[in-house]
Amino acid sequence: MAEVIRVDGVSLWRRTQEEFSYDLKKTVLSILEGNYRKPVKKLVLNEIDFVVESGEKVGIIGANGSGKSTLLKVICGILQPTSGKVRVRGQIAPLIELGAGFDPEISVMDNILLYGVLLGFSRREIKERAESILEFAELQDYQLVPVKGLSSGMVARLGFAIATDVQPDILILDEVLSVGDESFKNKCKRRIEKFWDGNATVLVVSHDLSFIRQYCDRAVWLDKGKLRLMGSADWVVDCYLDSV
Repeated sequence: MAEVIRVDGVSLWRRTQEEFSYDLKKTVLSILEGNYRKPVKKLVLNEIDFVVESGEKVGIIGANGSGKSTLLKVICGILQPTSGKVRVRGQIAPLIELGAGFDPEISVMDNILLYGVLLGFSRREIKERAESILEFAELQDYQLVPVKGLSSGMVARLGFAIATDVQPDILILDEVLSVGDESFKNKCKRRIEKFWDGNATVLVVSHDLSFIRQYCDRAVWLDKGKLRLMGSADWVVDCYLDSV
């Protein structure tokens, strides 16, 4: 099998949340008053190494704050690692922060076109898919409404519909099965099962350990930013449950 994702000694330092809310005015004042502190940084990912082969389904598990979502963002290229390298072969459809790339001021239809082009499709291709995207997201009556007029659930449904309407080589999922009401969740599960039955490589973060056991070939266990274990899904989930 050919490798499609290689994560090679990846580490990432990030500023803490308090630092992000520390605005420019406060910084200038603290410099003038002579009590400026350098931003606090935290090691979020620590020397992560693993390889994913074509067609593999890999689950990423671990406690909250262990670096799971951050790792997905590094693999997708949303975040740059501080050190180490990530190599990806193939087209990625990232389902991470659903709707994070939307422009709230423009219409649902224009956002579909924009998002599709960002995913690497031609305008014509994404126009042809727009109807099925609106139908899946149950937003046919909202195509001319600006995205800021939608509820957060509608935005998440739209993001899910666009990213999964395509048939990517690599699908990256971050807890997306918690989108919408029960009937929409079931619709999402059915659509995701199609990726499982196809040739797509899937990388999924989930707290649903029975889902990881049932659907994944292998699992990665992250613990405080370090790779604690990687192996068959059943074995890694068992070890993780024993530790907690």
